[in-house]
Amino acid sequence: MGVARVAERTDWRQLRDRRMSEPGATEAYEATRIAFELGRSVREVRERRGLSQAQLAEAAGMTQPAVARFEAGGTVPTIPVLERLARALELELVVRLAPRTSAA
Repeated sequence: MGVARVAERTDWRQLRDRRMSEPGATEAYEATRIAFELGRSVREVRERRGLSQAQLAEAAGMTQPAVARFEAGGTVPTIPVLERLARALELELVVRLAPRTSAA
């Protein structure tokens, strides 16, 4: 079984490398990373405030499953959704554009 697992990992790495070299893959990866980070931030604030997903959903005019998907990074949010979540959490939504930093 150990040999099969090594082969599976090698295949996965090859597939990942191939997919990441496809047009648009880097942008899709970045959008997913941002969605995950936003979801994690909202979850952390919600939990610090002692709110359930259902309570946040009600305050933001959303459903509990939509909040759960967002917190899990399963959806790329729109600005209006971010505004509703920020308002419900008594936060200010700040969107900033900045020069890219070079990867070292």
